[in-house]
Amino acid sequence: MKNKYYAYYIPLTEKGGIVDNWKDCEKQVSGKPGARYKGFVTKKEAEDWFKAGADYSFIKNFEPGIYFDAGTGRGQGVEVSVTDEKGNNLLDNVLSKKKINKFGKYFLGDEFTNNYGELLGFKFALEIAVKNKVKKIFGDSRLVINYWSKGVVKMENVSLETLDLIDEVVDLREKFERKGGVIIYIFGKDNPADLGFHK
Repeated sequence: MKNKYYAYYIPLTEKGGIVDNWKDCEKQVSGKPGARYKGFVTKKEAEDWFKAGADYSFIKNFEPGIYFDAGTGRGQGVEVSVTDEKGNNLLDNVLSKKKINKFGKYFLGDEFTNNYGELLGFKFALEIAVKNKVKKIFGDSRLVINYWSKGVVKMENVSLETLDLIDEVVDLREKFERKGGVIIYIFGKDNPADLGFHK
């Protein structure tokens, strides 16, 4: 089902509201540090989330850990998202602020595939997990979690750039798991890193 309503909240100004399209929501949250926003099918769902303090954990109590995703929902190309269980952006743990867009995501552009974005998100999640001694990583890409990050890939269908990234991620995953780290597949609807306009 497509979203019909978007709730947003700007902690710095303590302003927020509910709108009926993504473009209006984007205007409100764009460039605002810490802005929270989420899409809903019904107005009541949007109101309930907003009344509960626009808290991502209100929707579901997500297990503590690092969550990754990639998406093309803004229509400008692939973006990478890495958050904690509350939807707080974490990319500034491994990237300079210049590389992070106004939404707290890493913008790849339209020359990359969504699968490449998922793989890059997993790489960032692994780096953040090791740096911060976090033991659980969650993602909704079966291709990346079950195959590519284990070195299982059909060579003829993948670019050299993707193969290089796969090699890097395989090494990072092995180190992470040797230190007791666990990687868990989840559904997209259960992923706080999923970009709000997809929900």
